[in-house]
Amino acid sequence: MDAAGSSSKIQADGKRADSEAVAFDFVIVGATGDLTMRKLLPAFYECFRRGQIDRTTKIIGVARSDLSIQDYRVKAEEALRDFVAADSYDDVTVRDFLGLVHYVSLDMSDRATDWSGLISLLSTNGGRPRVFYVATAPRLYVPTADAIGHNKLITESTRIVLEKPIGTDQATAAEINDGVGRYFTEEQIFRIDHYLGKQTVQNILALRFANPILERVWNTDSIAHVQITAAETVGVGKRGPYYDNAGALRDMVQNHLLQVLSLVAMEPPTAFSAMDLRDEKLKILRALKPMSDHDIATDTVRAQYGEGHPNGKLAPGYLEDLGAPTSTTETYLAIRAEIRTARWAGVPFYIRTGKRMASKETTVVVEFRPQPWAIFADNPEPSQLVLRIQPNEGVSLSLASKDPASEQYRLKEAVLDVDYVKAFNTRYPDSYEDLLMAAVRGDQVLFIRRDEVEASWRWIEPILRGWEKNIRPLETYPAGTQGPASSDQLLARDGFVWKENIQ
Repeated sequence: MDAAGSSSKIQADGKRADSEAVAFDFVIVGATGDLTMRKLLPAFYECFRRGQIDRTTKIIGVARSDLSIQDYRVKAEEALRDFVAADSYDDVTVRDFLGLVHYVSLDMSDRATDWSGLISLLSTNGGRPRVFYVATAPRLYVPTADAIGHNKLITESTRIVLEKPIGTDQATAAEINDGVGRYFTEEQIFRIDHYLGKQTVQNILALRFANPILERVWNTDSIAHVQITAAETVGVGKRGPYYDNAGALRDMVQNHLLQVLSLVAMEPPTAFSAMDLRDEKLKILRALKPMSDHDIATDTVRAQYGEGHPNGKLAPGYLEDLGAPTSTTETYLAIRAEIRTARWAGVPFYIRTGKRMASKETTVVVEFRPQPWAIFADNPEPSQLVLRIQPNEGVSLSLASKDPASEQYRLKEAVLDVDYVKAFNTRYPDSYEDLLMAAVRGDQVLFIRRDEVEASWRWIEPILRGWEKNIRPLETYPAGTQGPASSDQLLARDGFVWKENIQ
């Protein structure tokens, strides 16, 4: 998205229709980590290939590893070869891009070390964008901000990007926000959530607010319930130690899925600006009905995957993946939430996420209310609007139609489907591509404000505490399934079912 927040289009030559090459200094703290190699460098390469990055730009990797610039460029080239799509990889373009990549061995959380190597690479032009992307453990966010401030590297055009999670609860989130805020203004702090960089998540706003036919039925009069699902077929893998301290609620709901919920439920903003959009998202987060102990017992489900046979092959359980004898960490959850506004009164929002599930999908399902009286012999199923965030990005609407093969007046479901990739005849950029360039431009539309983080934790924390008290006992589910039966019962109580296997 450009500085005004409008979507960019990728042309046949690979360039964005509204792209303009910009020059900047981008410092990646934690530059030898998996995120940098798997996501950040490939995203920058794609932006460079499309002509969005000026050749005087410097992408500076910083880590404690004792590497030369050439050593780091070799690692970067290996990462590009592994993670850039084959039809985008070009040897000449890779060589030119690597000329922008630099490396400094430095512990950036230590203000007392020698920073001269990094300082010598940074432009002295105060108007040139300078971004510090902190891809480290959250406990290092404040020391890193302190060290950057101590070394007088903060200009009017400097921003700092913080990866999630911002804390593990309200208190630790406030500590991080207060600590970083001592050196950077709120306008300079970019809290990243890669879900907001997904084109299909951004398209929720376009579907709602650019199509009055939808917005006029987007309320409790027409909508029966909303489902938000983020399912993965993989286990925890190498993230086991981190994941066991976080769990699905912290890892997925507090940030990603509550952001999706707020986009689905928010009121129309006054203007398409960072301030107005985030004001409306914040109202929804604050309007979520607080979860009492009774609500936690009846309206939440938590579970952990055990051994199973997805695709006929034996898959280990969470404890085997983790290499630990016991754990109470949830790898699956389902929550029934309510939003206390006039628009959404009486409309339940169901959130679920899990690992080692039967299929990989991230979707939003909006089910409309059924016809109040039946005039046909076979009353049709309620219409559903399905937003496919990933994979198979697109949107579909199911409608009842007369079955032309029936001699009598029988109804059959017909689906209006839009496959975004086919419709726009283009590749969908990785979420980090838009996010990195937005940070360079200083556009905060796709980033999270401090009060949003705090409102999310305020709703999540009682659930965490309730689970710690075992108000809702931990269940298990076989790997390769859609979670425990109690998750189905959560919807069945209201007369609904999960929408499964959306393609």
